[in-house]
Amino acid sequence: MAARAVTCRPAPRPPAFPPGPAPGLVCDHRSTAPGSPRRTHVPHTLDAAAVRTWCALALDALGRAREEIDAINVYPVPDGDTGTNLYLTAESAARAVDAVFDGHATTGPASRPTLPDAVRAMAHGALIGARGNSGTILAQLLRGMAEVLAEDVADAAAEGTGGPDDAEQLRRALRRAVESAYEGVARPVEGTILTVAAAAADAAAEAQGDSAAVARAADEAARSALAMTPGQLDALSRAGVVDSGGLGLVEVIGALARALSGETAPWGPRGARAWTRPPAPYRQHTEPAPPHAEPRPQAPAHGPVPCPTAAPGGSTSPAFEVIYLLDADDTAVPRLRTRLDALGDSLVVVGGDGLWNVHVHVDDAGAAVEAGIDAGRPHRIRITHFAGSGATAAAPGEPAAARTREPAQRAVVAVVPGEGLAALCADAGATAVAARPGEPPASGELVDAIRRANAREVVLLPNDPELRHTAAAAAEQARAEGIRVALIPTRAAVQGIAALAVHEPARRFDEDVVAMTSAAGATRYAELAVAERQAWTMAGVCQAGDVLGLIDGDVVVIGSDLAVTAGTVLDRMLAAGGEMVTLVLGDGVPDAVADRLERHVRGAHLAVDTVVYRGGQQSPPLLIGIE
Repeated sequence: MAARAVTCRPAPRPPAFPPGPAPGLVCDHRSTAPGSPRRTHVPHTLDAAAVRTWCALALDALGRAREEIDAINVYPVPDGDTGTNLYLTAESAARAVDAVFDGHATTGPASRPTLPDAVRAMAHGALIGARGNSGTILAQLLRGMAEVLAEDVADAAAEGTGGPDDAEQLRRALRRAVESAYEGVARPVEGTILTVAAAAADAAAEAQGDSAAVARAADEAARSALAMTPGQLDALSRAGVVDSGGLGLVEVIGALARALSGETAPWGPRGARAWTRPPAPYRQHTEPAPPHAEPRPQAPAHGPVPCPTAAPGGSTSPAFEVIYLLDADDTAVPRLRTRLDALGDSLVVVGGDGLWNVHVHVDDAGAAVEAGIDAGRPHRIRITHFAGSGATAAAPGEPAAARTREPAQRAVVAVVPGEGLAALCADAGATAVAARPGEPPASGELVDAIRRANAREVVLLPNDPELRHTAAAAAEQARAEGIRVALIPTRAAVQGIAALAVHEPARRFDEDVVAMTSAAGATRYAELAVAERQAWTMAGVCQAGDVLGLIDGDVVVIGSDLAVTAGTVLDRMLAAGGEMVTLVLGDGVPDAVADRLERHVRGAHLAVDTVVYRGGQQSPPLLIGIE
């Protein structure tokens, strides 16, 4: 039975935003309010373990601050998803680092990745998972750091020396991070994440002591620079907020400082509300730099770009955000930058060595993609429409009349993993959002789908536990636009199908939401997956190629045949009762598998009906729901 392989994980994934510090880290339970005592820990060496800890702490910090960062997102486009985009970018980086450690663990208990292994994985993970303008810049900052940290180790090994100490490595890494970020942004704007990054690098260059002291100096300077951003950007000043991307970077740099110091609790107040007054005025860059500090990277000849000001009653912002990964020779990128810069704004092209992440805001999304095709091979293309105030957003290619048609009273928006389920949702009157393998939709895509649904009331079905925070951010943004949104926390596509089956637009909104929530909650779900490699699971050790049966996200059965393993899963689930079995077949799974499972249910479980759908998803090969 041919099916797409998926990674077998040793245990269920922990919550995305854990209530406490990252697992395995020492927790200081004392107060972290300003002036309160703080437990001192032995500083950590700048090695692979420190990078992993940094990623975990940064992910936790961005998870806690995500909603607040989203709420102050007013520049360059007030689409309320900067925090979510930064979180998803950091999550991709953390997963890549975890994968490196997991890979070494299979070769032996004493095997550990090196610092170059960890930082390269971190940079690559951030690059392929970068979301939005700030997420793309963060990916380039991490790439710049990785270049220095990996090269220093390689040079030291070639020369047979110990190489620079940790503190000097970190100073140079932060400086290179800022240089590479300015190189990637077509028109740098002061008062943004770039300003915060530059302040951190300047302070690190002047700091004395070990790597922990350097990181803490960078953290303090970043917070001071963040507090100054409203005075540098008109959009921030009018809104009375600091830069959202800069706030996210402060969380990341603070996590680095804590990882190297051995502490896990944040230093002082964090979040947007902490920046009503600057902790200490940050030295402006017009002052002479100290002799030992490297010069700050300069913006292009046209200088810092002023914040665009919208005309009364209108907006100067382009209509679409276009993001894609690009396989292209490095020599093709300068021409690509020139073409995209002429098409729109907020252009960021980052990466290198043949793989690039392209982000731009344009009115002609097709032209932006065509420019990528001319340069190389674009993939993972995401196009998000920025709806103007007072109008309903239309999808690319949608008639202009769709923007002005009378809104419906109620609609359903559902995230689905395959074309078959998307068609099923459309038949039921729902707006479907595609969940591509390894590329969950961003909150901007969900907001766009809610707008396209063109209804006063919307029920949102994320159908994936990993999307709960992204969906929550999208719902909040839509509510801010005057749309009544109810988020039902469905964890699987089969729960979304059950909710859709009882959806009744003629009912009162609250009653309809309760009925759909009850139907989803009464549906247990399972999936069949294929292990990529040997690993520990809750059901024992799996080998590469084994068929795994997961119930409610936990591996409970390990087998060798898809149909046989699915039959075992069905028996376990139906032992607790059930009236309806839903089977969703993935791409390439033959109808014979469904026929065999239908006969199995009829023969072993009386009065239980079975319904089969062609989901078309690439992975997992089979989804099961029991109502």
